Amino acid sequence: MIARVDPVLLLAGAGHAHLGVIDDWRKHGPPRGRTLLVEPLDAMFYSGMVPGWIAGEYRASELAIPLAPLVKEAALEWHRARLVRIDPQKRIAYLDNGETLAFDICSTATGGAGQASDVLGADERLLDIRPLSGFIGRWESLREAEPHHRRIAVVGGGAGGVELAFGLRNSSHWRDCSVTLATGARGLLPHHAIAVRERVARELEAQGVAVMREDAAIRDGALMAGNRSLEPLDLIAAAIGSGAPDWLAVSGLPVDEDGFVQVDEHQRVCGFEHILAAGDVARRTDRSVPHSGVHAVYTGPVLARNLRRMLDGKPPRRSYSPRFMDFYLLNTCRGEAIASYRRFGLQSRWLRRVKDWLDTRWIRRFTRPAGR
Repeated sequence: MIARVDPVLLLAGAGHAHLGVIDDWRKHGPPRGRTLLVEPLDAMFYSGMVPGWIAGEYRASELAIPLAPLVKEAALEWHRARLVRIDPQKRIAYLDNGETLAFDICSTATGGAGQASDVLGADERLLDIRPLSGFIGRWESLREAEPHHRRIAVVGGGAGGVELAFGLRNSSHWRDCSVTLATGARGLLPHHAIAVRERVARELEAQGVAVMREDAAIRDGALMAGNRSLEPLDLIAAAIGSGAPDWLAVSGLPVDEDGFVQVDEHQRVCGFEHILAAGDVARRTDRSVPHSGVHAVYTGPVLARNLRRMLDGKPPRRSYSPRFMDFYLLNTCRGEAIASYRRFGLQSRWLRRVKDWLDTRWIRRFTRPAGR
């Protein structure tokens, strides 16, 4: 499987799944060979705490996972650049700084691409939550430069859109914002139980968030929900999921109709067993795994074990199963959380404390020294 005596593993991106791999390396020692990390950012941000940060519950530093300490403890070779494409046959990666890297095994978790302007239409008021680093940077600029964004529309009826609406409604910088949530024709939280949808709908109403259950689009400079204009608006925030980055198809990798790279149960790219992918760039062919941060987090340890075996010349054995992982805690940004699990929905203050404990524990996992 591997030609070199000292194999080279290329980790493209430091997404949630790769943070799990890096954490395994620093806690249990790196595997044989060299591990290269390609990532342009100095720190990664945890998406689950962003709505709370918008509402003033956290500082930006509390969401951040600095990479430098992890790179040192895991004995990685860090290339601070962005992946442009790979040659899967020649096993070469091309970076945006002109550098090329040879590898034996490549694993990618670069995250998805923003697609709001492609789906909704172009508008200077449009703020896409993907990629997360871009959203955080622009939000920090907006809230300082524009203190009068009072009329906001959020597009996206999934958990991300709901929490973003709660966060913006309770913004620590823009008090008493008017927020409208355009869910799309599928409605509010289409993949969650009726009990959860009803609780969330009641909380949105209690917070004064208007809900429009029509598909949104920007036409002639106006945001429309169906045939109804939502104008005037100061900001249009989009949480409509990830798009596929262009480099996957450019590299000649097998992609589905949406452009995501197709992988098997061991996260190996179909037809290229020396290339793996996880997180928002990947789409499993053996089962459905939603693009969600929680699934990327739990894929990380599985990916780490498979990579260790492959670096030893052995086939991977582990497979991530999303069973029992469909548990969500939605932050209302008013001291409570709404739990969604199967047919059940529950709202309370103690659930908000549970969510905070889970989120901060995950951050501490990477910000504490490996020996602790």
